[in-house]
Amino acid sequence: MSSATTSRQQSPASPLPQAGPVAARRRPRIVPGWYRDAAGALTWLSMLVVVALWVSGGGIRDLANPLSGDGLTTLGRITGLVSADLLLIQVLLMARVPFVERAYGQDELARRHRLVGFWSFNLMLAHVVLITLGYAVTYAQNVVAEFLHIVLDYPAMLLALAGTAALTLVVVTSIRAARRKLRYESWHLLHLYAYLGVGLALPHQLWTGADFLSSPAATVYWWSLWAAAAGAMLVWRVALPLYRSARHGVVVERVMPESPGVVSVVMRGRDLDRLRASAGQFFTWRFLDGPGWTRGNPYSLSAAPTPTQLRITAKDLGDGSGRLARLKPGTRVLLEGPYGRMHPGVRTRRKVTLLACGIGVTPLRAILEELPQGPGDVTLVYRAHSPGDVVLQREIDDLVTAKGARVHYALGPRIPDRRSWLPRSAAHLDDVTALRHLVPDVADHDVFVCGAVPWMEAARDACLAAGVPPDRIHLERFSW
Repeated sequence: MSSATTSRQQSPASPLPQAGPVAARRRPRIVPGWYRDAAGALTWLSMLVVVALWVSGGGIRDLANPLSGDGLTTLGRITGLVSADLLLIQVLLMARVPFVERAYGQDELARRHRLVGFWSFNLMLAHVVLITLGYAVTYAQNVVAEFLHIVLDYPAMLLALAGTAALTLVVVTSIRAARRKLRYESWHLLHLYAYLGVGLALPHQLWTGADFLSSPAATVYWWSLWAAAAGAMLVWRVALPLYRSARHGVVVERVMPESPGVVSVVMRGRDLDRLRASAGQFFTWRFLDGPGWTRGNPYSLSAAPTPTQLRITAKDLGDGSGRLARLKPGTRVLLEGPYGRMHPGVRTRRKVTLLACGIGVTPLRAILEELPQGPGDVTLVYRAHSPGDVVLQREIDDLVTAKGARVHYALGPRIPDRRSWLPRSAAHLDDVTALRHLVPDVADHDVFVCGAVPWMEAARDACLAAGVPPDRIHLERFSW
């Protein structure tokens, strides 16, 4: 492709040394396709139940005159009901329910969580406005006076107002322009106010929401949904991580510098195979090394997990990653996971292309190690700014030698005036031509992509233009 791109292809040699006998026998944990269908069906079923309960409560009848007091009020009821349902779905999306997380992966769940959240918030505002207008028309009151009357005189409405304020804070800080001005740790702390907002809304719905208690079916449905959301959070986000952390006794074994600003942390524990982690997945890690340990940070596995060891490799990009180099052997570790769809179990084709940029090579290096393959089945394309920025090169070359894979190192600074996955030295080529030059049959491959978000999006677009179906492109963004 260019002088800045180097390639390496080896015939199978002696097997790469493994950290344990189980590593060589690992089989990818396959994700059943029906998981995704089931999660989507349950979501739409919940919306159908909400609408059916509204209809059974006379919602359609009251719409005969939509601008009357009854018409505005019933529109306020349905927007409030759908908003509440979406709010609880939003909680469930991020509760790490295993089959949902495995079906969608962190990247898509985060995007759906964001989309559902904005719809829920907008419908909540519509609910407030429509209910206030409906009551004002019914009782011939001034709109402002009616709003104050509802807030001050109806049971639990002050709590609902506080919950609305908390949710508004979360939504405002979730807007892209606002997120850019916040540190991740600050944004994450503010985001926890969403749970406060959800909790403060419950008394209002139970005490003044007639639709929640209008029939035994409605009562059972709403209490069941609230219990499911609360239970999922307590079980999958609190109890299970604490149990696993205690059960497996993970501690830091050693910290190894890999290149300037990049370190690997090797951790040991008991029966780590019971975590059922796959190469390339990530955990949320909390290292009990002093102040700030409560803030979890997501890092992908950079080597195939074994029954006794886990390894991550990270670049110093902030407070969380910067402290990794200062960890001491014996430091206890709390872990939450494994998460994500960046692993061999989502593979659908025999041939696989791994597209990596910078520190994004770490989960792909692990996948290269664990992925069942024959000679020539797997191609790794590794984009880096310079030879000194190539991470884990010796390990990658050893894996290529052992497994008969291919690797292309695309080195050099980025193209300054073009959105591209290529280095500047390859600017004379378009993205698709370059990709097909390195992997001629890429349209028949599964493609795993990891790197900075703009680079991943450029690489994904090149794959799509080269004929790779969207469902065979696997990537996860860790941006917030």
